Amino acid sequence: MNWNFKAGDLMLITDQIKIFMESPLRGENLPEFGPRFPDASYLYTPKLQDLARQQARRLDLPRQAAAELDISLREGVYMYFPGPQYETPAEVRMARILGADAVGMSTAPEVITAGHCGMDVLGFTLISNMAAGVLPKKLSEEEVIAAGEAARDRFSALVMACLEHLDDAGEEG
Repeated sequence: MNWNFKAGDLMLITDQIKIFMESPLRGENLPEFGPRFPDASYLYTPKLQDLARQQARRLDLPRQAAAELDISLREGVYMYFPGPQYETPAEVRMARILGADAVGMSTAPEVITAGHCGMDVLGFTLISNMAAGVLPKKLSEEEVIAAGEAARDRFSALVMACLEHLDDAGEEG
């Protein structure tokens, strides 16, 4: 829904908004997994974000023999909406006002849970389509699947490069 983005862009998630669901931490807390009220200031680990930026700038694909694939990595705030329906144009306008750059039906609950457990998190999302009301057309699952297939190699290469250089990120401190 960020008008500077386009379908097919990869986005590094720097923060998230989740206001339309109960917390995945609701219920009895298991202290061995984390505190009752965990801090959510850094759900997405800054050092891992830096690693992703570095790898996106200089990513080698093994089958391209020393040629570099410049991956344009967008950055932004991801907003969670429970599916399985796409957002309405009014919901998209609201999300934009709240500061979201992309919307989706996953990621946020899992990241909250991982943060609760003290895990480092690196988040990416694929801009698979422009959100409802941005373009004068209906949204379709076929468009989302096609964008995913088209981005498969770039997305996989970025994730693999980050995994291969994970030790370069060092300890979060």
